[in-house]
Amino acid sequence: MNRVRWCIAALVLVVWTAGLAAQNLALSAERLDDRWIIRIDDRVFTVYRFGDGQKYPYLYPVIGPLSGRSLTAECETPYPHHRSLFFGCDKVNGGNYWQEGNEQGQIVSRGPRLVYAGPERIVLQDTCDWRRPGEAPILRDRRTLTFSAPTASLRFIDVAITLDALVDIHIEKTNHSLFSARMAPDLSVQSGGVLRNAQDARGEKNTYGVPSPWCDYSGRRCEGMEGLAIFDSPQNPWHPSPWFTRDYGFFSPTPMYWLTEAGFSIRQGDSLTVRYRVVVHSGDAQTAGIGELYEQWKKNCRQCITVIRTKT
Repeated sequence: MNRVRWCIAALVLVVWTAGLAAQNLALSAERLDDRWIIRIDDRVFTVYRFGDGQKYPYLYPVIGPLSGRSLTAECETPYPHHRSLFFGCDKVNGGNYWQEGNEQGQIVSRGPRLVYAGPERIVLQDTCDWRRPGEAPILRDRRTLTFSAPTASLRFIDVAITLDALVDIHIEKTNHSLFSARMAPDLSVQSGGVLRNAQDARGEKNTYGVPSPWCDYSGRRCEGMEGLAIFDSPQNPWHPSPWFTRDYGFFSPTPMYWLTEAGFSIRQGDSLTVRYRVVVHSGDAQTAGIGELYEQWKKNCRQCITVIRTKT
């Protein structure tokens, strides 16, 4: 009975969405305590959460264009520390800025600012300190999040993060690292969803550790297919990145699990900038045109400078 009710509601939503396709979607932002709420035509799209007690800031929910439900999970087994869309890293100067336990390391927001608010896009900027309790921060990241909705079936989240090394930084080989997504259980491969990369390899077995410019996770709900893709910027130092993928719903473009024993270092005073695009879409990767969207984005990325800056 519950599923029937969901599907009836879905039909109403699909009719509403079809009518919306011919309209311009208006974005807005509102701050409530330790959250920035991003809305599309007055409906919640996502929320940037940055409370002092959190392990790190993250985005949740990330609402699908068809279902009206989150495509991502905030706290799901296995590994409930995966918070939807997030950025973190383990084994940074001996600290853990990934798993639960703030005493091991915490990424603390200084308070995000709304730097642009127009109907076509919303831009938030935040500065975060990577630190352990009672100690000075070792890293400071400066992040910009840009939200847009070009059509009724597409939403973009553009993420640019600059890591400033306040001391010499050394990252050991780790599978817990950088920008990541944890999908809702019903969209996972284990529940019938599809994980695929730009080469059309599918599932954890065929995408794990494989360099690719993008990966997409999509699945069927009674409202129809919808999913989420992550684009790895061609200016990221390790592009195309190998991917850490899991059939239970996790995926991340990260080189850190395939480092040599020497690890990865950033000298004090140097910076590293990484960029990603998140595409929230209806349909699967093919019908959403994820490959074509990546090529369009790549052309724009070439105009951006995203290299390691060495202090002179």
